[in-house]
Amino acid sequence: MPKIYKKMMNMQNHIEIMDTSLRDGEQTEGVSFSAFEKLHLARFLLERLKVDRIEIASARVSSREKEAVQDIFQWAEKQDFLERIEILGFVDGGQSIDWIQSSGGKVINLLVKGSERHCKVQLGKDLISHLRDIQASVQNAVDTGLKVQVYLEDWSSGILHSPQYVRKLVQELLQTPISRLLFPDTLGLLSPDEVRRGIQDTLEKSPEADIDFHAHNDYGLATANCLAAVQAGVKGLHVTVNGLGERAGNAPVETVIPSLHDKLGVKTSIDEKAIMDASRLVERFSGKRIASNRPVVGKDVYTQTAGIHADGDKKGSLYQGPILPERFGRKRVYALGKLAGRASLANNLEILGIHLSSEKEKLLLKHVKELGERKETVTVDDLPFLIEDLFGSGIQKIFQIKEVLTIVSLSQQPEVQVEVEYKDQIYRAKSSGDGGYDSFMKALSSILKKLTIPLPELLDYEIRIPPGGKTDAIVEAVITWELPKKKSLRTSGIATDQVIAAVYATEKMLNRILSPENSPFDTEEKCESSPLGQSKNS
Repeated sequence: MPKIYKKMMNMQNHIEIMDTSLRDGEQTEGVSFSAFEKLHLARFLLERLKVDRIEIASARVSSREKEAVQDIFQWAEKQDFLERIEILGFVDGGQSIDWIQSSGGKVINLLVKGSERHCKVQLGKDLISHLRDIQASVQNAVDTGLKVQVYLEDWSSGILHSPQYVRKLVQELLQTPISRLLFPDTLGLLSPDEVRRGIQDTLEKSPEADIDFHAHNDYGLATANCLAAVQAGVKGLHVTVNGLGERAGNAPVETVIPSLHDKLGVKTSIDEKAIMDASRLVERFSGKRIASNRPVVGKDVYTQTAGIHADGDKKGSLYQGPILPERFGRKRVYALGKLAGRASLANNLEILGIHLSSEKEKLLLKHVKELGERKETVTVDDLPFLIEDLFGSGIQKIFQIKEVLTIVSLSQQPEVQVEVEYKDQIYRAKSSGDGGYDSFMKALSSILKKLTIPLPELLDYEIRIPPGGKTDAIVEAVITWELPKKKSLRTSGIATDQVIAAVYATEKMLNRILSPENSPFDTEEKCESSPLGQSKNS
C-alpha cells in the first residue's frame, strides 16, 4: 500500500492484538473454562499464537475465578508476561482494584459508561458525577501500582446518539494518568463508516490518544469494522478465537489477522500457522463446534468440490486465492462426490501415490459419483478400500475384525467381546468401558499390545446421521487419528449401528498403518501408543 495512503488515513504500521477469549469469550452461552483450561489457553495465546496481550477475567466474579487468575499470574511472573495480562474492573469504590492487586495483576481495564443513556439510566448520574468517580478510581489504581486502561462501554451508541457526551468524557479521561482508551462496539451495531468517523473524531482533537477497538459481530461486520478502525488510526484490536462472545460473538482472530496482513498491509505479531491449533483448542475446551464452512479454520474451507475447479488447479492453480491453506498449516482437499470430475480423483490418487489405468479411473469415478448421489461421504482415505472392492487390489486387508459382541445394560457398563484375525491367527479379548465404542477400543488395545502394534491417538470422533428420524438410518462414523510428526489420518465407517460404524472406521485405520506400500505416510515411522481420546458419542 502506498505510504501516502497510510499517512492520510493515520494508519499504524504495526497493530497490537489483544485476545479476550478468556473474558469476553466466556460470555458465550454455555461456555465456562476451568482453571486448567484457562491457564493452558493463556499460555497458548501468548507463547504459540503470540498475541500481544490477553484479557483473562472480570474482577470479583467468584473465589474460584480468583484462583484461576492467580494460577495464570504465577505462571506469567516467571515468563515476564505480567503486564501483558489484563482484567476487567469496575468503578466500585476500589473493590475491583483490591481484587486484581491481591490476585497478582498489574493491569486493570476500567469499565466506564461510554454513552449518556447508559450513564443516566443505569447509574442514575450525570457525566460530571460519573467523572468524579472515574477519576478517583483511576488515581486509586495508579497509586497502588496498576496500569489503567479504560473501556467506554456502549461507546458505539454514544458516538451515534450522544457525541458531545463522548467527546467530553474522552477529553477528561486523557487528563488522567491512563495509558489507553478502549472503544467497544458493545452491541455490534456500527458500520465500517461509522467506526471510522467515531475514531477519527477523537484523533482529530487528540492525536496523541492510544486507542484500541473492540468489535462485536451482530451484523456480521466485525472484521470489516476492525479494518475500518485500523484505517482510522487505532493502535490495537481486540479479538477472540473462533469469534467466541455474547450473542453473535466478537471479531474472530482467524479472519481479522489475514485481512490485516493482506488487505491493509499492516503487521501483527500473530503466528498464522498457530491459528488452526488455537481454533481446535478453543473448540475442544468451549464445547462449541465451529461451522464446517467457517473461513480459515472450517473443516471444508480448503475443499474443492466441483470437478472443474480441481481441473483448473491441476492445470495452473486457477482456483486458489491468496488465503492459501499452507499459511495456516493446512492442505487443500479435493472432494469426492457426485460433482467430482476426473481431475478431483486424479489429485487424490496422486496424494495417495496410487496409479490406475485410464479405464480403472473411469470405473472408480463412476462408483464415487454413485456414492455421492446417495449422499454418502467418500474421503481420500476411503479410496484404497473402494479400489480393493472394485479391482481386488489396493490395500491388503491384513488386520480383520471378525466379530464384535456388545452387551448393554441399564445397571452396569457395556461389555464388548472382540475377535480379530491377524496373519492367519485369531485373537480374542473382552472389556467394559464408558460406552460401546470405548469398551471395544479397550478390548482391541489389549490385543494390539500383545501384537506390539502401536495405536494412534484418537483426535476426533464424529457421528453423522441423516435427517428423517428413522430408527434404521445409515450412520457414518468419521474418526481422525494422530500419526507421528503430527500427521493425521481420517477414516470413516458406515453401518446402521454407530458402534459398528466406528469399528469399521477403526479397522480401516489399522490396515492403513499396517500396509506401507499403500500408505501416504512415512511407513518406517512408528506410531507411539497413547491413551485414547474420549468421545461424547461413545
